[in-house]
Amino acid sequence: MTRQELYDRIRQSSRDEVILEEMIRLGFWPDEGAPAPAAETIRERAEAMRELSELQRQNATLADPVRALKEMHKRRKAEAMARRQETKRRNAEARQTRAFAWFERRKRDVLYLGEDVSPGLHSRTTTIPLHDGLPPLADAKALADAIGVPLGELRFLAFNRKVASVNHYQRFTIPKKSGGERLISAPMPRLKRAQYWVLDNILARVPLHDAAHGFAPQRSILTNARNHVGRDVVINLDLKDFFPTLTYARVKGLFEALGYAEAVAIPLALLCTEPVVDEVTLDGERHFIADGPRLLPQGAPTSPAITNLICRRLDRRLMGLARTLGFVYSRYADDLTFSASGEAVKKIGTLLKAVHGIVEAEGFKVHPDKTRVMRRSTRQEVTGLTVNEALAVPRDLLRRYRAVLQQVERHGPDGKHFGPGKDVIRSLLGFGHFAVMVDPESGTPLLQRAQRLAAQYAPTRSERLPTRAAFRKAASAGQTPPGRQWTPAERPPPAPDPVLVALARQEEKTRAAQ
Repeated sequence: MTRQELYDRIRQSSRDEVILEEMIRLGFWPDEGAPAPAAETIRERAEAMRELSELQRQNATLADPVRALKEMHKRRKAEAMARRQETKRRNAEARQTRAFAWFERRKRDVLYLGEDVSPGLHSRTTTIPLHDGLPPLADAKALADAIGVPLGELRFLAFNRKVASVNHYQRFTIPKKSGGERLISAPMPRLKRAQYWVLDNILARVPLHDAAHGFAPQRSILTNARNHVGRDVVINLDLKDFFPTLTYARVKGLFEALGYAEAVAIPLALLCTEPVVDEVTLDGERHFIADGPRLLPQGAPTSPAITNLICRRLDRRLMGLARTLGFVYSRYADDLTFSASGEAVKKIGTLLKAVHGIVEAEGFKVHPDKTRVMRRSTRQEVTGLTVNEALAVPRDLLRRYRAVLQQVERHGPDGKHFGPGKDVIRSLLGFGHFAVMVDPESGTPLLQRAQRLAAQYAPTRSERLPTRAAFRKAASAGQTPPGRQWTPAERPPPAPDPVLVALARQEEKTRAAQ
């Protein structure tokens, strides 16, 4: 305590009271017990002196109007400053309370997932009953718990970013059968884990239409082509830009139609879609800029199942049309096939016109350059198989396969190619298995020749480890897949409000001064 502070204390009370307080503080005069009368006398005298000093000050002030006005202004200013300080404290405490409440709410809820997709995240009710066999999910927290990831990781995987420094897909191109290149977007392991859960626990539990044969259990190009064997006419149509046609809004609508509220349908749709992005390098860092709306990516495990479910109404309408006109209908992904015999062949024009109308009404478009009408007098193909009299691999393809087999048997695999693959041995083995699936009798000898070549030229070739199956099994069960898995860091609690920190320091200085 400084000399001036000591003088101020004496001036505010009396010298005897200050001495008494210091003796009590230092332990020379007990605060309780004897001699209490003397202490009370000193305190009463000090209180009387304070009242007298205040009366003298007021009397001096009233005697001088200018001084009285200054004193009033000074008092009002002090009161205003005290009220302002209290208002600052209340506002700072309210901000701090809101910050901590938001921090705690983020642990159990998703309130924002980016521009254009966040409205509806608060909606947790729906009038559509949940489809039979699907897991009930009340909100995003329940979805994250079911997948087996923290809510922060679900938010990270589903967030709709216009510009980002990370990307959840690895993109590459593969050659198309008809020419050109096809963009494939393969999800990174963390997103693929969530997509496998969605596929096996939601999408795979919804029955498909009988006309859908693509990417479905117990169905294949074989079952698709078998519907059209021995017909007088076979008609193939192709849906143009099939996957890009399926936007985020349509995928979200699918999950809502299955009985999920928007609070769940929005993150589900975001997990299964992605925008086309442009990769830009700035100051040595990569950035991914969204170039258009979110679409269904080719390469995600959920995409084929979503296309089949969205096309259920399209399949129903086309199946009804085909039956009315005497045709048979089936669909493999974006390939539509109709076939008929007898009098129904005369209705091809009616069929094609009606198909175009139904397809456009369902939000798709028929590719104008890929519609083929194949009569019995020509080779009729459905999903790569000949269906004129029986299911068979096209003869020209078999001739090329036998020719490559013979060349590899004579001269070895160096410089040989079959199909788009770079490894001719693997390509020959794959096609051999395909030939056996179509026609076991004629395909078995071809496969045996390919297996002998594989044993001769790739004896140390190891089988793929069952990591993919183990990964999918764990992901579908909501468990952490084997291998190293990155875990996002917990968000730290909000920092103390700077106003409260400053006020606390000021109060600490005031207490130290007293």
